[in-house]
Amino acid sequence: MSLEADAIAYRRALKRRLVFWRVLGIAALVAVAAVAFGRFDGVSSLGQRVAQVEVSGIIVEDPWRDDVLTELAEDGNVKALLVRINSPGGTVVGGETLFDALRQVAEKKPVVAVMGELATSGGYMAALGADRIFAQKGTLTGSIGVILQTTEVTGLLEKIGVKAESFKSAPLKAAPNPLEPVTEEVRAATQAVIMDMYDMFVDMVADRRGLERGDVLPLADGRVFTGRQALSNRLIDDLGGEREALAWLDKAKGISADLPVEDVSLEQPKTPWGDFFGGWVGKTLFSERVRLDGLISVWHPNL
Repeated sequence: MSLEADAIAYRRALKRRLVFWRVLGIAALVAVAAVAFGRFDGVSSLGQRVAQVEVSGIIVEDPWRDDVLTELAEDGNVKALLVRINSPGGTVVGGETLFDALRQVAEKKPVVAVMGELATSGGYMAALGADRIFAQKGTLTGSIGVILQTTEVTGLLEKIGVKAESFKSAPLKAAPNPLEPVTEEVRAATQAVIMDMYDMFVDMVADRRGLERGDVLPLADGRVFTGRQALSNRLIDDLGGEREALAWLDKAKGISADLPVEDVSLEQPKTPWGDFFGGWVGKTLFSERVRLDGLISVWHPNL
């Protein structure tokens, strides 16, 4: 009787495990299907249209976003792309790759940017990828520049009796470092990196806005401009929003203002458990802005 009872218990346990793995397998298939649907939904609907995408929050490198823009460039039914920007910027590479992706679209069809409340630093860099830039009168834009920040805590550590030491192959390895004093050598090397990316940003503005480099430099001291100031300084093309952008597409590019405008998401679809764990980690560890790595081009991050 004991052996028979053990066999029954074993079979029940085995059945429960099989049910668990079957449910997990079905859930995984559903998740894959959802991601696949989300990947192509919005860029494959039939009919001629104007695609509209939103760039908001912190801009970072995002291959998924760039792939969606590539598909929009190849979609013959998408006659133009309207980019709504509301961002303080982000990483230099994030703004650079988004700019490149928008220029790729612009090789096939018109791209127009509409700035919202904020389109500064990397957000302005992304807007440069458009054929025409609109902003509201009260939009804050500009903040042309690059920053790399560090904190030296050696003095504080000495006060509490902690001495940090680093063993490295050369003085500039892993510098600047919060655990080491910033030497003049470190300062010069770091500033050289900053200025190289700054020069790239200035050249992008000069090239895309049809300005001389000498005309851009006084505007590229990190300050922000209102939409009206940006217009007078030729950093944007016109004042207005979506309606004015569509009217420009109609008048300048022959793309009917009667075409439907279709929202296309640039964000990768998330699974239910991805939302849960992503939200949990985001709330318990660091904010999005604190997690920025590398050189950043962002206006007033709330660190």
